[in-house]
Amino acid sequence: MNALPCEGCRGLCCGPVPITEQEWKRIQKQIKTMPRKIREELENQPRLFGTCMFYDQNKDRCGIHTARPEICRSFGYHEDLVCFRMPQLATKGKFARKEKLVGTLSIDFTWKNL
Repeated sequence: MNALPCEGCRGLCCGPVPITEQEWKRIQKQIKTMPRKIREELENQPRLFGTCMFYDQNKDRCGIHTARPEICRSFGYHEDLVCFRMPQLATKGKFARKEKLVGTLSIDFTWKNL
């Protein structure tokens, strides 16, 4: 599978991010193991409403990449989650969730929930 050209996008596709309960638990686990300085830097970055709270503005990348939700892993490869820089990679059908959604990062779940 080809990789998306994410460098330089500044998080344009990073939100809103709907998540499942299992994804939230995985994210919480990763945040608890994150060095305090890195967590605070990520937490204190200004973001536009709806932008994922884990998008690292300073490093232009996902701050929880290994624990990122399924929708983030699928972005760019489904016809309804097209990357504007590489639309030809969207060769899969519509994105379908396997589990029930429990909320959206940065709206329903914030740093106060961690």
